[in-house]
Amino acid sequence: MSIRRRTYGALVMAASLALVTACGSGGSTGSDAAGGATTWWHNGTQDPLKSVWERAAAAYEKAHPGAKLDVVPIQNEQFPTKVPLALQSDNPPGVYFNQGGGLLATQAASGRVADITDRTKSWIKDLGAAAQGWASDGKQYGVPYASHVVGFWYRKDLFAKAGITKAPATMDELKSAVTALKAAGTVPIALGGKDRWPDAFYYNYFAVRECSVETLKSSVAKAKFTDQCFTRAGQDVIDLIALKPFQPGFNGTPAQQGTGSSAGMVAAGQAAMELQGDWNPGVMQGLTSDPSYKAELGWFPFPSIAGAAGDPSVALGGGDGFSCTTKQADACVDLLKYLTSAEVQTDLISSGAATIPVNPAAEAAIKDPVVKEVFSYNSKASYVQVYFDVALPTAAGQALNDAVANLFAGQGDAGSVARAVNSAG
Repeated sequence: MSIRRRTYGALVMAASLALVTACGSGGSTGSDAAGGATTWWHNGTQDPLKSVWERAAAAYEKAHPGAKLDVVPIQNEQFPTKVPLALQSDNPPGVYFNQGGGLLATQAASGRVADITDRTKSWIKDLGAAAQGWASDGKQYGVPYASHVVGFWYRKDLFAKAGITKAPATMDELKSAVTALKAAGTVPIALGGKDRWPDAFYYNYFAVRECSVETLKSSVAKAKFTDQCFTRAGQDVIDLIALKPFQPGFNGTPAQQGTGSSAGMVAAGQAAMELQGDWNPGVMQGLTSDPSYKAELGWFPFPSIAGAAGDPSVALGGGDGFSCTTKQADACVDLLKYLTSAEVQTDLISSGAATIPVNPAAEAAIKDPVVKEVFSYNSKASYVQVYFDVALPTAAGQALNDAVANLFAGQGDAGSVARAVNSAG
């Protein structure tokens, strides 16, 4: 199964600690085209992803006489320790799973992750903005196979009951919708604050809407949030909390665990909206035996902010992908090209192993009309800002998440998140 956001914070923290040791240990650089099987570490230990990768490996070997893949499924929780150790060894895998961003950039600094810029330049553009999250300093260090995007999942029936006739496109419209829903006796927004990372989605998106793309890129690259747009994002969070749009006790509510979670509340019609990733319908499916919510579920992008520098077409998201070590870079890139082909991408979507393909050629495999809307928005995004806790160096990303969670707990001020990043970066 794919990694949902609920697991990532712990993974990157453990990875950071392990990689510090690995990067300082030296070791040989490995060799390309060393012959023999190409070892492929992936996280598909369960179906449907496990079977998708088994089918892909078999088809790849059949289509490439002489090629041999040593496919190794590994539990998510083992990657943070296994990858750093592998990168300092003489026998790293040729291909390994990662989620791009700041952690990949840190791994690349070890010198053991292959720069695949030239090897992918003829086809990487077909994957659109999603591939940017696997690049650092203008160099491509990996390739995604699935995209993720965050937006508001909402109940059409509860919006209609409150007299809301269209999805909010601006922040003023969102705030009006909150007022209307409260007047109708409905919890406007469910929030899984116990897990903390859902809190960060709000700060992330407010920053994306307040800051220009150039500011986002340069600030993440420097791990310094000194532009005033990041302080305005903090004030936006405070202003939204002041409207009291969330359910009582939201800081103690889990995001995805149990029927009382934030996802479970929307599935049961106990709340009208939730700011979550594309994976949310799948989460809801496991939280209720009543499938009627599916017909009432809609989606809209995070609203624009009047007068702000942020581009409304910029999306917040991430993805799952693979990187190559210098050991067998050519063989690795050839496999990654195949994994992003229409054939494999269609299998990922049709099987339910992924929600949003990186290859538009697999769009036809998406059957849910709402997910099609999400795919279309993500495909047309002028830029995809990777979640800050992934895009930033691990310490800065964790500091950001902690500071945002403090804001939701009533602690801090408009500039406290930016100061936390600046202190850690």
